[in-house]
Amino acid sequence: MMEKTPQKKYVLILDFGSQYTQLIARRVRECKVYCEILPYNVDITKLYRNPPKAIILSGGPASVTARKSLVCHPDIWRLGIPILGICYGMQMEGRFLGGEVSKSQRREYGYSELNQKARHKLFTGVPKRFSVWMSHGDKVTVLPKGFKIIGSTRNSRIAAMADDRRRIYGVQFHPEVAHTAYGKRIFENFLCRISGCSKSWSMNAFVMQSVAEITKTVGKEKVLCGLSGGVDSSVLAVLLNKAIGNRLTCIFVDNGLLRKGELKSVVKRFRGYYKINLKAIDARARFLNRLKGIVEPEKKRRIIGNEFIRVFEKEAKKVGKVKFLAQGTLYPDLIESRSAFGGPSATIKTHHNVGGLPEKMKLELIEPFKYLFKDEVRLVGKELGLPDEIIHRHPFPGPGLAVRVIGETTQQRADILRGADWILIEEIKKTGYYRSTWQAFCVLLPVKSVGVMGDERTYENVIAIRAVTSVDGMTADWARLPHELLARVSNRIINEVKGVNRVVYDVSSKPPSTIEWE
Repeated sequence: MMEKTPQKKYVLILDFGSQYTQLIARRVRECKVYCEILPYNVDITKLYRNPPKAIILSGGPASVTARKSLVCHPDIWRLGIPILGICYGMQMEGRFLGGEVSKSQRREYGYSELNQKARHKLFTGVPKRFSVWMSHGDKVTVLPKGFKIIGSTRNSRIAAMADDRRRIYGVQFHPEVAHTAYGKRIFENFLCRISGCSKSWSMNAFVMQSVAEITKTVGKEKVLCGLSGGVDSSVLAVLLNKAIGNRLTCIFVDNGLLRKGELKSVVKRFRGYYKINLKAIDARARFLNRLKGIVEPEKKRRIIGNEFIRVFEKEAKKVGKVKFLAQGTLYPDLIESRSAFGGPSATIKTHHNVGGLPEKMKLELIEPFKYLFKDEVRLVGKELGLPDEIIHRHPFPGPGLAVRVIGETTQQRADILRGADWILIEEIKKTGYYRSTWQAFCVLLPVKSVGVMGDERTYENVIAIRAVTSVDGMTADWARLPHELLARVSNRIINEVKGVNRVVYDVSSKPPSTIEWE
């Protein structure tokens, strides 16, 4: 997960390019066990010097039947360490330990039911039949010597297998995703019952580890932190302040794309309460001028990413010699932008602080949260003593309102959206729905509709309301807000925000839709 620390006992996750790899790490952390992620082709001598308590082989998009399939070092199997292969990891076990893997005549994607064929400690506390999440085109058809079948599905006779003598196990399904029932229990069984791991890792350990790593990396150099006032950058600023104190300078950039009242609240909180060195930069004209005529969302993101870095570089010169830029990048940002290890994962959209960064950036990045999920960052904030007002704030995209103003982003359109969004948040906070939703916001659509106001025809803008529930942002469902609440929000927006005569509600889930519209 991070660079090696003095902590001796750890679980190693070998990454074969799966978009679920960090979900595996998340589940391990939820079991209070420390873990690290390394590429599948890690130098085996590193493991001889510092052997892990257990190894988990991730899934991946490749096929083990391909001529140049991804394989780990053969000595992995000889370390005598418990190994759990997931999907591709199980297929690799099957093929390279003497079994056979074949293309499935019927591929298996989505829900399936696993039937235990033998009671096994991997499934302790798990019903004989339970729902699992499948995503595979290959399957193990002949067991390697020494293995037995411990679970089957309708499409996969060998859906779970075990070699108890060598302590090597494989599951065709994905226990790391929320769709698999009892997934966390399966990980706990592997980690604690089979591998003997102790539950000693916590968010306090993460904070201590991060402070140590930041201190070591930064040395006597200075750090700039892009502070937006959102959860991620706020927690990051306090973490950095704990690690390096006055060598930190936070830069708040008012790019004209922020929520209403953002500048005032951020300055009061961080400069006033936390006593952090904070510089507030008015760059509204600069950003809005660069966005003139731009309607394609990826271009918006890249423009905003470039402008942010240019502003930081300019301010860095005023601060003095600065070597590092800290950002609150999260793992979903990485996974939607690219594979964490540069693997074959598909790009869904470029996040301004990932793919939108200029190639010739003059500042080195520090991203302590890049392998964490939003709710885990909230736990870090709680560990650092931040108030609920910050910790439970809804996510706000790095490019700000630019990706919620569909089409060209102008001052006028941003102001319309800002006013509508303020009303929505105010109303859901009043009625207690703010904490029960993961994210709620307004979107300004690039269309106009006919309306009637004061017996006169209007032709004005349309606002879409988006509210979702989620655990980690990787999947999300649309929030079932009360009709009375939606009616009140709609009425207020149409009456109080000049230029809007229609409000609609988005009832799509992720997937297939993303949470943000752009």
